[in-house]
Amino acid sequence: MGIQSDNELAKAYSLLEEGKPYQARQILDSALEYNFDNSELIFARWCCSYWADFIQNLPVLEPYEQGDSLIARWKTFRVDYERQKEVFQKTLYAIQKGIFTRALDAYESVKAEGNAFQHAELFRKKGLCCKKLGKYESALTLLQEAHQLTQSSAAVLAEMADCFALCGEDKKAKVLFREAFFIDAQKIELQFLDSELICSLIKRVREKGYINAELQEWIPVYGVLYGVFNVKRELRTQEAGRLKQEIYAKENEIKDPSSDSKILVPKLINMYFWLIDHYARINEGNEKINECLLQIRVHDENIYRMYTK
Repeated sequence: MGIQSDNELAKAYSLLEEGKPYQARQILDSALEYNFDNSELIFARWCCSYWADFIQNLPVLEPYEQGDSLIARWKTFRVDYERQKEVFQKTLYAIQKGIFTRALDAYESVKAEGNAFQHAELFRKKGLCCKKLGKYESALTLLQEAHQLTQSSAAVLAEMADCFALCGEDKKAKVLFREAFFIDAQKIELQFLDSELICSLIKRVREKGYINAELQEWIPVYGVLYGVFNVKRELRTQEAGRLKQEIYAKENEIKDPSSDSKILVPKLINMYFWLIDHYARINEGNEKINECLLQIRVHDENIYRMYTK
């Protein structure tokens, strides 16, 4: 690529980082006139077109809606750019910075009103934006605020875990990821998780052919089997009691021919993993552990063999 094209691309990236894809596209259109077959220019131009009109129309929305719209659009953008022939990380970095800066600015202009859950959601979304901008300390502060308001949010805990992993604190990350997927695997937005710790696990489970809700339910199971979710906390007595009740309910549910066993089986197996850990910690003895293992074997012979080998 020539010096002039390099300069124009640098200008375009600077504008993208400012959240101005329309202006960046104008510069790229000029550069493509004399460098029409350059892959990076073509990809950058495609990205600009993806966002330009959308950004132009944002001011008609209220600030909170602007933030939510940007985040929702990012989800579809991620799926769509992965289908392109060539993807350039420098381009994606510039766009990510621009989009999440805009989203954070929108959320920060929102007055914290409503109930505790609404407050927590606002803190969580601000934290997500900070994380995507590489501001991990700020992200953790906001996510911890959200966690104080809603103690059992899988989405909040997963984002906190991701931040800890990105900061190199894998032990904290593993505990929180395991907790988040136990609380509600399907509330976790996988497309916003960035750390190698969790992304490599997601990739390995996806390669087994699981997608959507099934994928999310199998992640904690393979997280245990692959030694990723190997930092554990002790269940309180009340939690153990509730876990047994949930297992009993799910075992009855799965007997119904109309039930979705593809979702229930991994969910149940993960519950049994937690219960086995609990029995081992309190020295309950082998009988109850073996009962759990038998149930795992009934539901999935292969998982049983992997777990007991």
